[in-house]
Amino acid sequence: MKSSAELQKFVRTQSRSYSTSSPGTKARSFLKSHIKGRTSRMSSKHKGHSSRMPEEGSPKRSPQNIPYKDLPHIINADGQYLFCRYWKPAAPPRALVFIAHGAGEHCGRYDDLAQKLTGLNLFVFAHDHVGHGQSEGDRMVVSDFHVFIRDSLQHIDLMKKEHPELPILILGHSMGGAISILTASERPSEFSGMLLISPLVVASPEVATPIKVFAAKVLNFVLPNLSLGSIDPNAISRNKKEMESYTSDPLVYHGGMKVSFVIQLMNAIARIERALPKLTLPILVLHGSSDKLCDIRGSYLLMDTVQSQDKTLKVYEEAYHALHKELPEVSTSVFTEILTWIGQKVSAAGETSHT
Repeated sequence: MKSSAELQKFVRTQSRSYSTSSPGTKARSFLKSHIKGRTSRMSSKHKGHSSRMPEEGSPKRSPQNIPYKDLPHIINADGQYLFCRYWKPAAPPRALVFIAHGAGEHCGRYDDLAQKLTGLNLFVFAHDHVGHGQSEGDRMVVSDFHVFIRDSLQHIDLMKKEHPELPILILGHSMGGAISILTASERPSEFSGMLLISPLVVASPEVATPIKVFAAKVLNFVLPNLSLGSIDPNAISRNKKEMESYTSDPLVYHGGMKVSFVIQLMNAIARIERALPKLTLPILVLHGSSDKLCDIRGSYLLMDTVQSQDKTLKVYEEAYHALHKELPEVSTSVFTEILTWIGQKVSAAGETSHT
């Protein structure tokens, strides 16, 4: 593993022709990125690149008006700057873990979980999706849901290039669960495990009635930026402290969800239905029985459809959506479940690599 000083010397190159398939010559060139240190926890700055190299004094700033040159980030294939976080263990890492956050939130909300994972000597990394948190893009707007998958694979490839000997696992919550499923289905044999917390797999029957679906499609043509209802913070967690933290977080998007974004979520759900039979990797799914945001029936469907031999669904009775932010008796159990499961998969992956 390279030292932080060596990481800072990692050279950047340019290309717009990024592909989610196995990297060829252009993709390998694309994956060379610039990494600069900021802190011991976020020790590197990864940059994917557009066709023209930005000057060191780049005027690009985050939505919070912070120069991106002062933030860890990558640049995606569309030239958009995505804010990144890195949680590096003190000891040599045993594996990489990529976290995909949910709709409207940001990767900083996974700091407590990531810190616990570093205790297992896992190198955890994440980024704010396009249109979220400290990344560029109109708030909660994406041209195609696949942009989220493409950007995730770009970031994963950057880290795999730097740590080719390490197994990698993917963890996603809510919409991040949908991103994780579709990302894993693009590279079915690349991941040593996938962990999903309250994943978006099917549309809620109350929301996706035929009339409402038809109306959304019509509105997408005439008023794609029309704002619909916002995410109800009361449905996030029963933990009042966590709910207050969510509602007061300036990096969380509290506005209405646009019609165009809802259409992209519907498109993602259709893709997931086709992707599930491709999955054979180990899977752990955690879901609350009282989740009002992501229908638990999606998790049951996932368990029935994937081809994985190693698959587990654990249901938390009466728990809401963000299990890792739930009442202490739930969140403590969730953390224990995650740490135990990931520890076992990393150990198994390590044994396989040595046989």
